[in-house]
Amino acid sequence: MNHSSAGLVIWDVDGTLIPADLRWLTRAIARAYGIAQSEVVFPDKKVHGYTDESIAVDTAIASGVDPSAAEAGIPAFRQAIAAVMQEGRQELAEVQPPYPGAAASIAELHDRGFIQTVLTGNLRSTADVKLHVAGLDEFLDLRIGGFGSDARDRFQLPAVVARRYSAIYGDSLDSARVIVIGDAPNDIACARHADFRVAVVAHRIGRQELASYEPDLVLESLDPTTVVAAVSSLLSAGGSPAAR
Repeated sequence: MNHSSAGLVIWDVDGTLIPADLRWLTRAIARAYGIAQSEVVFPDKKVHGYTDESIAVDTAIASGVDPSAAEAGIPAFRQAIAAVMQEGRQELAEVQPPYPGAAASIAELHDRGFIQTVLTGNLRSTADVKLHVAGLDEFLDLRIGGFGSDARDRFQLPAVVARRYSAIYGDSLDSARVIVIGDAPNDIACARHADFRVAVVAHRIGRQELASYEPDLVLESLDPTTVVAAVSSLLSAGGSPAAR
């Protein structure tokens, strides 16, 4: 790993850096599959923490689309979500501003020497718009990010990040010096699958429920001082998982 850095911080996007909002997926799925927005039915599970293409297929099926047609509609969905995000930039700025402390936490971690990127179920085109509109992309190295357009299975995305990190920084990724910051059980499971440390912020799910999935740490908010201290502690030599 690049030893000039303090470590790698991998951020989830929706629910972690900005509030989650299904309006964009609703519009894109309706457009891609030719159904009314009012007829789009999201499945009870497999939404938060999953990739957009898997959500699109499952939602199309739940909305009455034949499974084979749901799968065949993915190219149209990719085009639709890109268009929807571009059309909705102003609305996005109004309804999904970054969570308090998000920008300051990213900036402070940058100042402390951490490399930062994202691992998200969003397609790359969607993530680019969301992060830019929110003003969060300045210190994130999106060249090494893992996106829903790279793999439909979120558990494959840490390997994408590792490959891109090695290609850009010229060194292998040391999992002991990587932390994921997310907000959902699937963020925890994905990080554990890659042997990364993981902290989750209780933006949408209560602290006690998140703790039951055994992350290294549950954060109440993205208070920059707390975030930097937690990341530094968990990635320090000999650091042990923090109390939940």
